[in-house]
Amino acid sequence: MEEQRAPEGDATLARAQARFEKGDYEAAEALYSAYIRQCVGAAPGGAAPGSKRRPKDLATAYNNRGQIKYFRVDFDDAMDDYTAAIEVQPDFEVPYYNRGLILYRLGYFDSALEDFKKVLDINPGFQDATLSLKQTILDKEEKQRRNY
Repeated sequence: MEEQRAPEGDATLARAQARFEKGDYEAAEALYSAYIRQCVGAAPGGAAPGSKRRPKDLATAYNNRGQIKYFRVDFDDAMDDYTAAIEVQPDFEVPYYNRGLILYRLGYFDSALEDFKKVLDINPGFQDATLSLKQTILDKEEKQRRNY
């Protein structure tokens, strides 16, 4: 019986995840980018023929690459990756939360509120999103009170 091997993209994603978890963000980012290129260059729907790739895997790759960019304070590129993750997997709450955090930090409270509300629509038990939503409301009210 012939041993089945994981598709190359799946191995790339696994290596990216391992590097990400170890905090080797430079290597992880390169591997996530390679995985994303493999998926985007594949068949419609982001999966190569015969592959076990799922939209959730591609969305996770975008989200985690976005996290790396967030750590570098590269907010625009991080938000692009979070948005790409959302486009691939609209019911994946984490990139909405991550994008909401950046929008909050930049003072775009209305947009942050939308993202945090979406997180809670998808996953009502997401406690960090509940706290972030409450803080965003308070800060928005404070900003309005001070007229700036």
